[in-house]
Formats: sequence, structure tokens, C-alpha cells
Amino acid sequence: MKTYFSLKGILNPAVNTDSAPLTPRDMLLADIRKTQCALETAYSGFDNVTDPDLIDCYIYEVNSALKRYRFLLQQAEQMQLYEEYCSDTPELYEAEALTCQQPLV
Repeated sequence: MKTYFSLKGILNPAVNTDSAPLTPRDMLLADIRKTQCALETAYSGFDNVTDPDLIDCYIYEVNSALKRYRFLLQQAEQMQLYEEYCSDTPELYEAEALTCQQPLV
């Protein structure tokens, strides 16, 4: 599985100069972003190693990040963040299925 990611967020993290406390929603979204980054890093590491011990290590790391990601998505669903997002952009989910316009030879 190929993944493409940017090191911009890792090397230059955004500094929050506001002293306002984060809401649970903001904290959850930040955790989801961090987990996505960790998952992409684990996949990238897995793609670039050849040692069997490191392959095992990255397999465990990918599985761990996937489980955390699923958990965070379930939490987002319980907080109804998914419904909030979908109600803002319903046209994305109402598109017709793609069909092949050219006959197969």
C-alpha cells in the first residue's frame, strides 16, 4: 500500500498561541490527525525495511495504529461528528456510480 504524506506538519507543527482550552471535539480531531500521521509513518517504514525483525515490528506498529484509528473514529461517531460533517457536504455522497462509457474490446 503506497501512502503519500508531507513532513510539513511533523517538522513544523503549528504552535497554538491562544490560551483558550481545547474542546473535547478539538482534542479528538487532533488525536485523529496524529493517528493518521502515525499510520502513514508506520506504512512508510514497513515499505522501506527488509530485515525480518523490522518487518515484524512495523506490522505490529501498523496494527496498533489501525486499532487506535478505529477507536477514535468510533468516538467521533458517538460524538456525532460524522453526521455533522455529512450534513455540511451532502453532495459528496449523492453522486451516481461511475460507469464505463467505452465498450470493452
